[in-house]
Amino acid sequence: MTVALPKRPAAKKQRKPTSLFIPELVFFEPEALNYPKGKQIMQWVQAQNIPYRMTTSHNRITNLPGETEAEQYKIAKRTLVVGLRKTLTFDQSKPSADYAIPIATGCMGHCHYCYLQTTLGAKPYIRVYVNTDDIINSAKKYIEERAPEITIFEAACTSDPLGLEHITGSLAELITFMAAEPLGRLRFVTKYQHVEPLLSLKHNGHTRIRFSVNADYVIRNFEPATSSFEERIEAAAKIARAGYPLGFIIAPIIWHEGWEEGYAELLAKLAQALPPEAGKDLTFEMIQHRFTKTAKTVIEKRYPKSKLEMDIEKRKKKWGRWGQNKYVYPDEQQKALREFITERIFEHFPQSGIDYFT
Repeated sequence: MTVALPKRPAAKKQRKPTSLFIPELVFFEPEALNYPKGKQIMQWVQAQNIPYRMTTSHNRITNLPGETEAEQYKIAKRTLVVGLRKTLTFDQSKPSADYAIPIATGCMGHCHYCYLQTTLGAKPYIRVYVNTDDIINSAKKYIEERAPEITIFEAACTSDPLGLEHITGSLAELITFMAAEPLGRLRFVTKYQHVEPLLSLKHNGHTRIRFSVNADYVIRNFEPATSSFEERIEAAAKIARAGYPLGFIIAPIIWHEGWEEGYAELLAKLAQALPPEAGKDLTFEMIQHRFTKTAKTVIEKRYPKSKLEMDIEKRKKKWGRWGQNKYVYPDEQQKALREFITERIFEHFPQSGIDYFT
């Protein structure tokens, strides 16, 4: 008699490690090749056998490959433009920091909800700036003008610079500069795990590295082309062991079926994965999901199958900083999200601080 053996449960499919970003096409503005960083990036592009072209200005890039707008958008997100940062007046960056320090614009990620969908709507390609000495000199002036107050700079307002660090080295330059500035501080946030170039730098605790984290439902459904949650947390542990101040941005907080379990699991996993030294100076920032009518139109066009809820009738209207109404959750939902996640944070990280909920 033959006895059927029980079937073994299928092994959970392992996600491939997130690889470094390699653009499919690169544009160089001619002036960029007058700078050491521009020449260095050109050498890297040639070594990688990446097609490249010259352009007088990024504003003149109109001939990207692709037969449809959707195809051109996808290709643009894999296109790198190497140029100079002409505007050296920094924008304010509240509530995260005093000023945004511009070292890159655009991102290789495909997060459905990202505000860059509209702020960079017509130009979704990625730009990096080679005149970092000029940018650093401008930051030095802001620090001197605000003395004796400490001046905090945010390096990730318009990009995810860690995803570009293997190409530019710009974060390392900023971290090294800020380490020697008694009144200067740097912050940036990332969804990528490629922290190795930063681990051996002298930072003097003047740079806080934050990782964007979320419930599994959000990462799985709305954050394509980014590092996995596990990769981000592994990188966060490395950053903590390297002595950097560490932080997490839970954003965007999305009200979805099972959100309590999702965010409770998130904080429990963080507590389990981080080394003890991570909890000594840990910060959290919480940002609820919001969108504008313009963003809704763009997102629905670019990601027509997205599950992202953007029902204006279910939202509260809030006046936006840039002159557009944005739609956030009603007060009752905001309160529930804020209180529940705050309780879970202090349950697992009683010594941490919450910078803001917005």
